[in-house]
Amino acid sequence: MSEEDLGLLDEDQRGNFIRLRTMIVLRWVAIGGQLIAISVARQLYGLQLELGLCYLAVGVSVAGNLVAMFVFPENKRLSETENTLMVMFDLLQLSFLLFLTGGLNNPFSMLVLAPVTVSATVLSLRSTILLNATAFVLVTLMAFMHIPLRPADGPVLELPQIFIFGEWVAISIALVFISVYARRVTTEMNAMSDALIATQMALGRAQKLNDLGGVVAAAAHELGTPLATIKLTSAELIEDLDDRPDSQEDARLIRDQADRCRDILRSMGRAGKDDLHMRQAPLTEVIREAAEPHEDRGKTIGIETRPDPQDPAVPQILRRPEIIHGLRNLIQNAVDFASSEVWVEALWDGDNVTVRILDDGAGFPSHLIGRLGDPLMRRRRSDADRRARPEYEGMGLGLFIAKTLLERSGAELSFANGSASASEGRSGARTGAIVEVVWPRDSIVPPASPIGIGIGENRPFDA
Repeated sequence: MSEEDLGLLDEDQRGNFIRLRTMIVLRWVAIGGQLIAISVARQLYGLQLELGLCYLAVGVSVAGNLVAMFVFPENKRLSETENTLMVMFDLLQLSFLLFLTGGLNNPFSMLVLAPVTVSATVLSLRSTILLNATAFVLVTLMAFMHIPLRPADGPVLELPQIFIFGEWVAISIALVFISVYARRVTTEMNAMSDALIATQMALGRAQKLNDLGGVVAAAAHELGTPLATIKLTSAELIEDLDDRPDSQEDARLIRDQADRCRDILRSMGRAGKDDLHMRQAPLTEVIREAAEPHEDRGKTIGIETRPDPQDPAVPQILRRPEIIHGLRNLIQNAVDFASSEVWVEALWDGDNVTVRILDDGAGFPSHLIGRLGDPLMRRRRSDADRRARPEYEGMGLGLFIAKTLLERSGAELSFANGSASASEGRSGARTGAIVEVVWPRDSIVPPASPIGIGIGENRPFDA
């Protein structure tokens, strides 16, 4: 399952999410703050500023905002390049104002972190690195080149050089730290959002297939009686129309078409699930249904039971689409990495129902076991691995979908690797990956129906 199959967006596409109006509003806020700071510094503290140049810098931002407001529609969304240019403009404009007002001696110099933080949360890695590098160069230049702050009656306001150096170091470190932190958090949030969307899509597809199968099975069941009546009636007509060959041929055609309808419904309903009769099924049958799509992929899939001595009967569990789809993804992962065999063990007792999936492959990478189930977890693949499993994308999305769907049904999942000692006394070498899914028995085993009480007529799917 790839990003293209699921319609997931890469970081360049996410850069197109921001509306121009949002950037305009943020810039108006910055313009207001800059005008207030200039006015307070001039009127309250009497600082001798280059007011013409300061107002020119602010005026350029005002002009840019006015052009953007009247030329472009309000709902315009900026491209990655347009977003980068706007943030770059804000960074350059702010740096120019700081140059005019003392450079790193100005306490507002830390505001250069704002455009970089915006880029880290919205833009691509390439754009973020470009803006970080630009900010670092500008901060370094301001440490040496700036117009000093001069009060009306007093000496130039200059911090000691050691404080300037410390300010430069602090801003430089903050540029990197805040960018990495903001980008990491945003990336994980986007990955989780994409994975949850993919999970909903997978569950939706499974539910549609389940409902479609139910419709077919219910149709085959409900149409069985009228088709049988048509066939019986046509057979009687064939006997009564011996003296009328043309009409007898029509009766035979009716009988043959009734048989054809029966065969079509039977073939369509082989994978169908009756809405009532098949809402629950034996645990082993649910596992077999989950494993069925992967049985012809060149690996042997064995299903074994380890019953509770006090309750040896296989439990009837709820046939939920999330259970089947989740187990299917886990079995697919085992088949992808198994050398030749996969084992699915079904265990149950009075408290829990457990499904354990094992294989004879290399197992999970030990350094990734703690992260299994995280969405879109990538790792570099070797050429040999690509040849062995060309269809495998290595995103971790399948495990995330399985984990999410199964946990939704009440299960707890754990991942581990087998060992030689763990496989003693068993057939085969079960030393590969192990995935254990444990449900509280009450969450998937419905209460037994009273003896002698039927399940009733088929109901609509939304009932």
